[in-house]
Amino acid sequence: MNQRSWQKSSYCGQGESCLYVAARNSAVSLTESSDPTGAILRITLTAWAALVRTLKESHCQD
Repeated sequence: MNQRSWQKSSYCGQGESCLYVAARNSAVSLTESSDPTGAILRITLTAWAALVRTLKESHCQD
């Protein structure tokens, strides 16, 4: 992977389907392990916080 300090998702199992996250300045970048130099999604810290909050809330409702 490139110069970012990528962190692998704690929910990653075996294989090539892991999500990697890197925070840099005021943005968060996401990529997958099967092609770490391919598509990289960049979002603001505010959007990242909203996404994580929504995921946690919907997980608690299950």
